Amino acid sequence: MTAPIPRDLPDLPAIPRTHALLLSSVPASAVVPPVRRRLAAVLRLLLAGTAAAGVTLAFLLGSPLRVLSHFAIQSNILLTLVMLLSARRAWTARRPLPSAVTGAALLYVMITGLVYHLLLADAAVPFSLTGATTLTGWHMMAGHLLHTATPLAAVLDWLLLTAPGQMRLRRTATWMLYPLAYLLFSLARAQLIHAGTPGRYLYPFLDVEAHGYRHALANALLLGLSFYALAVFLVALDHARPNPIGHRGKTGFRLQPPVG
Repeated sequence: MTAPIPRDLPDLPAIPRTHALLLSSVPASAVVPPVRRRLAAVLRLLLAGTAAAGVTLAFLLGSPLRVLSHFAIQSNILLTLVMLLSARRAWTARRPLPSAVTGAALLYVMITGLVYHLLLADAAVPFSLTGATTLTGWHMMAGHLLHTATPLAAVLDWLLLTAPGQMRLRRTATWMLYPLAYLLFSLARAQLIHAGTPGRYLYPFLDVEAHGYRHALANALLLGLSFYALAVFLVALDHARPNPIGHRGKTGFRLQPPVG
């Protein structure tokens, strides 16, 4: 006489549900094989070369320490390094750089372009540098590379060669640490230079001699709030913009590999 078959076998582990496996344990590399993104790599090398050329030209035309003190130079150096790393990862089919790094580089170079064109190059603005100094053709070329060409190219790279939805709102506060540190550096640098020395303040809206500490700090606060609003706008736009590099099928997996 046979014993009844037990309904449950307690020694056997529970079998996870199929859709849970698909959502949590299947890596992206198992769905889409890694692909070298040679075009993205070449374009990013060109962008890095453009930024590096502007920085090099600026160093050749001015005092290295003073040139290095400018926000535009520092932001373009950061962009050069980020684009070189991104180009290498795209060429070798590796994962893209974290959005916290690429987003910071994009934000800072956009700040460079916007501050220059809205505050420094506009003759209608009180802080305009138009006509204040005589610029040679080489100075103008360096200015166009640093303040116009690289910011526009960085925005196009972000919009056309990266997957959307990668930036995170929590990173925006972290991104503001560098502009704050630069403000403190700029004010401290001015205190180490004798009063009345030309070029003591790198930017006219931070000129304490001309405007006083109250107005200079008010200008810095207004700019800081504007920079934070720009960072939030970039995150919102990153989640709202369409995907330029592929689409998702019914399974939810990307049909084309992300471009880093």
